[in-house]
Amino acid sequence: MSLESLVAFNLLLLAALASPGAAMIFVIRTTVSAGRVAGLLSGVGLALAAGCWTASAFLGLDRLLALAPWAYVTLKVAGALYLIWIAVQTWRHARQPPAMPCPGRGRNLMAGALVNLGNPKSMLFAAALILVVFPKGMSAGEIAFVVFNHVTLEILFYSLFATLLSTPVARQGYLRLKPVFDRIAALLLGAFGTRLLIER
Repeated sequence: MSLESLVAFNLLLLAALASPGAAMIFVIRTTVSAGRVAGLLSGVGLALAAGCWTASAFLGLDRLLALAPWAYVTLKVAGALYLIWIAVQTWRHARQPPAMPCPGRGRNLMAGALVNLGNPKSMLFAAALILVVFPKGMSAGEIAFVVFNHVTLEILFYSLFATLLSTPVARQGYLRLKPVFDRIAALLLGAFGTRLLIER
């Protein structure tokens, strides 16, 4: 594994993280409604799940899922239903005051992990990156380093994102427009979930 491969992997990963998706929307909504700690914990959950998918891609789980299509479909349907459930709850509670921050709750970490674990496309994305960027025959130590690098990069990204979004200006702006933002987030999360359900 070369330094150039690692840099290319990180740049492509940052580009994917910065693009709007279910994970990004989830962190935005969690941070501005429940505070910085909740946003950080949800980001850590997302990062840990992404690291699991990257490790799985190195271990060949993507090929196993291709051989057992029912397993992939099960994961995809479960993830899609979870995203749709979040969307429905977000829509229903759009006009209610946001939850107060509650530091240390494992609920935010678990919710973030479930968002990424419920999207097997994350593993397929990781597998595609690995095939394109890294050479074959990497050692266990190199694989562990890439997975650690992936998790660390995502945690840093979401931590910075959550910190910026938790500023008084961002929070006050969100509180003023909470019903609008929550319903937009609900529609987008519902669309991501529905797309997962109907895509082949």
